[in-house]
Amino acid sequence: MLPDYAGGSLVNLIASLAAARGAAPRHAPLGALPPARLADARNIVLVIVDGLGDTFLARRGAGGELARRRTAAMTSVFPSTTASAITTSYTGCTPLEHGLTGWFTYFGEAGCVAAPLPFQSRGDKRSLRARGLTPARAFRSPSLFDTLATRSIVVTPHSIVDSDYNLHHCGTAERRPYESLDGFVTQTEAAVKSGAEKKFVYAYWPDYDATSHQHGHESPAALAQFAAFDAAFGALLARLAGTDSIVVATADHGFVDVAPEESLELQDAPGLSALLRYPLCGERRIVYCHVQPDRVDAFLQRATDWLGARGVARPSQGLVDEGWFGPGDAHPRFAERIGDITLVMNGRYTIKDWTPGEGRHLHIGNHGGTSEDEMRVPLVIAAA
Repeated sequence: MLPDYAGGSLVNLIASLAAARGAAPRHAPLGALPPARLADARNIVLVIVDGLGDTFLARRGAGGELARRRTAAMTSVFPSTTASAITTSYTGCTPLEHGLTGWFTYFGEAGCVAAPLPFQSRGDKRSLRARGLTPARAFRSPSLFDTLATRSIVVTPHSIVDSDYNLHHCGTAERRPYESLDGFVTQTEAAVKSGAEKKFVYAYWPDYDATSHQHGHESPAALAQFAAFDAAFGALLARLAGTDSIVVATADHGFVDVAPEESLELQDAPGLSALLRYPLCGERRIVYCHVQPDRVDAFLQRATDWLGARGVARPSQGLVDEGWFGPGDAHPRFAERIGDITLVMNGRYTIKDWTPGEGRHLHIGNHGGTSEDEMRVPLVIAAA
């Protein structure tokens, strides 16, 4: 399953929200939520539950606060991962435009592979600022909030509220941190009730995603995390009653759970590591390979032979040409960020390499790929 950028994806939802708050959207609005349906509300509240896939919600949330208000499904972006999708929600841009193509990205300006959200190089976790790269150079797309005609407020965890990534992408929006699920509800309510003017409130909850990575998205721990948030969502709607608000809840991606035997390691692939210029980039489900200039064909053949039915090795530019990363003008450094070859993993397989300084750990819950479980996210709408 690929993103439906023509009117059925996260990009299009952000376009609808932007248009309803007086901005000129970059892309077509969401077919399931025209801007006119939102424009008259005093408050538009966007709740993003990191990792909450639509197929999971149907399986595990039936009858709950979120599922009862689900009106449709839509797709994430490609890759179906936080770094790409949350950046889309912060900018209204496709991954092709904003250029953040996975958790690990090659930043030529800093000469290293890095994680853009914590703004640290891979392995040694050194700040990219120390390598001479500022957020303004790394992140080229302007903040969505700076384009809106109304007041904007972002409710986000205290641990990331002042991160380099967050400061850039929140722009001029007010930022309200929280420390707990109760704090999430309280701060979102306070943002809505902070004035009589029209507002856009963006509220982000990451803990289901973090639990799913560690334990699996269908694990008892993740199910308990989901149940707690589902109840909190109902409590939030009750506390917003009478505020002339429309609350839209969705996610950045869904999940698949991966068994140890499905978790491949690059070191087990004969001769592949020696053909790479840099460590692997992207995600465990979608992997960008920067290959030595004269060895691309050899790498492609060896990767194809080794993966077999477990994945497909493709020239990265082919995915761009086919529209996987979306429409729009490509980020000026997009080509270097997706490397020469992309490994698209089939089924539930993942692939990982390890660099000095990284602790070895198994992600049970994974995302980034094109399965329905990863790509489909819910559209939940409630009036308050």
